[in-house]
Amino acid sequence: MSNIKTLRKSILSGRTTAVSAVEESLKKIKSESDLNCWINIYEKESLEKASEIDEKIKKGENPGKLGGIPIAIKDNMLVKGMKTTNASAMLKDYVSPYTATVVEKLSSEGAVIIGKTNMDEFAMGSSGETSAFGVTRNPVDTERSPGGSSSGSAAAVAAGHVPASLGSDTGGSIRQPAAFCGIVGMKPTYGVVSRYGISPFASSLDQAGPLAATVEDTAAILEVIAGYDRMDSTSIKREVPCYAENIEGSIEGVKIGIPSEYMQEGTETAVRERVLAAAGILEKLGAEIKEISLPLTKYAVSVYYIIAPAEASANLARLDGIKYGLSADSGKDFLSDVTASRTEGFGSEVKRRIMLGTYVLSSGYYEDYYIKAQKARTLIKNEFSEAFKIVDLIFAPTSPTTAFGLGEKTGDILKMYLSDVFTISANLAGIPALNLPVGLDSKNLPVGAQFMGNYLSEELIFRVARALEKEIKSSEKQ
Repeated sequence: MSNIKTLRKSILSGRTTAVSAVEESLKKIKSESDLNCWINIYEKESLEKASEIDEKIKKGENPGKLGGIPIAIKDNMLVKGMKTTNASAMLKDYVSPYTATVVEKLSSEGAVIIGKTNMDEFAMGSSGETSAFGVTRNPVDTERSPGGSSSGSAAAVAAGHVPASLGSDTGGSIRQPAAFCGIVGMKPTYGVVSRYGISPFASSLDQAGPLAATVEDTAAILEVIAGYDRMDSTSIKREVPCYAENIEGSIEGVKIGIPSEYMQEGTETAVRERVLAAAGILEKLGAEIKEISLPLTKYAVSVYYIIAPAEASANLARLDGIKYGLSADSGKDFLSDVTASRTEGFGSEVKRRIMLGTYVLSSGYYEDYYIKAQKARTLIKNEFSEAFKIVDLIFAPTSPTTAFGLGEKTGDILKMYLSDVFTISANLAGIPALNLPVGLDSKNLPVGAQFMGNYLSEELIFRVARALEKEIKSSEKQ
């Protein structure tokens, strides 16, 4: 499928129609259903919306920045009157009474929501394998993981089902699947995008963002979904920059740091080589490359797996089968009913994290674990702040490996958790980060590199990533 800019021009000029674009998207989805990217597809509704867009264009009316563009959204984002399952049996029949702000913003600019994508259950996972609706497969190699937790959102874009999608990123859940599937994915600064209407995992870490085939398309989507929302108290009140319009430009003199901790043993050789080769291209374009150190990186996974499960246990407490969620009747008493509902409704990974989170918040352990983790988080934030006094951006591998095989890490939870070792820190610090494909390994699997920037530096990240993307694509054509 064409990129957003090309497709929009075709729709506006009459060379094609919004209905045709949606029909093409639906046809491709059906023909590649084995990828299991989708949980719910809005065939009737999306065709009706596309028809409305075509009518607007015929009348000479403005169809919006994304008029007629098919978009996918992760199934933890609410759409009024539609199911939002979070890929969990606990919410398999839940119908939302309202729509998430990010979805409303897309719709108001003419985007056509094709449906909801598969994901790790309640966004807890790094491989797309914890969904109650089955495993998502990587379009690059269907025997490999597409990454997680935004597995379906990444796979749908990589397979060409849609030009772009929305995911959420709590510890790397946009960037890691983008890296595994060979596409672009952006986690904005915490607060740039409203979380209202997105099912919470860890509220102080969650942030929605776009996935697309190109940097320009990613910027175009962020431009639409960003902005202040009075319904989200963490939303930043500021004018939204023209991300897509300001994407081109020189990167002469931009200082870029490569943290030594991201390039050591544990990072695959091919990943290191591709990232360093990309850094060489940036240097040729005029950027200043220097080695930096982020020694607290080694604590990030431990800190994350205390804070995130603690917040998850609080957020999911409402899902007890009484107030919300699957209701199982034990035939005994209230507590037995709740136990039965949660046993049946939650998958093993969600149960593990709820129990871990409840433990670290319990009396006698709160100070030893949760409070210490929050102090360590502050140190990690401060370390990034100090780094950004020396460099403008940080450039590093998104993941220490390329896409691993399905089932390869499900038996070793620690190994699975370490998949996010390079992405977690940006969430703990609240800074923006973008994955960019920078080449292939010897197995023809995509290698992803991430740009991390200081707070609200999305424009700079897009400009530098776009410059690198152009050079990489130019060299691929030669």
